[in-house]
Amino acid sequence: QVQLVESGGGLVQPGGPLRLSCAASGARSGIIFSIRRMDWYRQAPGKQRELVAAITSGGNTNYADSVKGRFTISKDNAKNTEYLQIDSLRPEDTAVYYCKFSTITGDYWGQGTQVAVAS
Repeated sequence: QVQLVESGGGLVQPGGPLRLSCAASGARSGIIFSIRRMDWYRQAPGKQRELVAAITSGGNTNYADSVKGRFTISKDNAKNTEYLQIDSLRPEDTAVYYCKFSTITGDYWGQGTQVAVAS
């Protein structure tokens, strides 16, 4: 059973940075090696969940227009972990952030971590 555990959320002042992590655990090595893509989504109150950043197994990245230049997605294959570096946080970035791993055996989601941006 694959589990994704997120960390790094919290209350941050506007303009500040934050780094989210998502680590996979409880998996057989075959499942972890089959990861095709890692994503970060977010869901603000009253809004639909949206994809904000993605990174493929080959390292190609893609970002939502609203976060380009401020969010950076990365991964550490040896640790089965992905990261989301968020700079210049804005109040509109307030949301629950979810990680997702897409593998040949299916998709796995994290439980979500709250990010709140306020003075």
